[in-house]
Amino acid sequence: MTLVKPWRRETDVASIGVDGLVEAGVRCVLIDRDNTIVPRDTKQAPKSALAWLDALRAAGIKVCMVSNNFHSREVEESARELGCEVVHHAMKPAPFAVRRALKLMGATADEAVLVGDQVFTDVMAGNLAGVRPILVDPQSTTDLWYTHIFRVFERAIGARK
Repeated sequence: MTLVKPWRRETDVASIGVDGLVEAGVRCVLIDRDNTIVPRDTKQAPKSALAWLDALRAAGIKVCMVSNNFHSREVEESARELGCEVVHHAMKPAPFAVRRALKLMGATADEAVLVGDQVFTDVMAGNLAGVRPILVDPQSTTDLWYTHIFRVFERAIGARK
C-alpha cells in the first residue's frame, strides 16, 4: 500500500454502490464535504448525493462528515442538512480527525471507508488511519488556489487524468 493509493475510484458519491459497501463489511462512511458531497460552486449537495446518503442509512451504514474546512458554521449547517455527524478542522492528511470520527460513530477502521476528492488530504488521511479511501472526482472546477496546485501533483503521480 502506498499512502496516495485509494482503495477504489469512482466518478462521484452516487456511483459508490451501497450493496458493495455492505458486502465489504462497511458500517461507517466518513465523507469529505467540499467538492465531494457538496460542490464548491453551489454549496448544496445534488439530489443524487442525497439519495445515496438515504440509501446508506437504509442499509444501516452510519455517516460522518470529516472536513478540513475552517468555516465551522457552514460545515455544521451542511452536516445538519445532510443528516450526519461532523468533525471539522480535520487537518487531513493527519489521521487524528479520522480516528475521532470513528470513535464518534462507534466504528473501527476496518469497518469504515473515507470518501474524498483529494489524494493528498483524503486518500492519505484514510490510509494513515487504516481506513479504506475511495477517491471521487471533484464535483466542480471551483477550488481554493492551493487545491489547484495539489491537483497538478495528483495528475503528475497518475491519480488524475
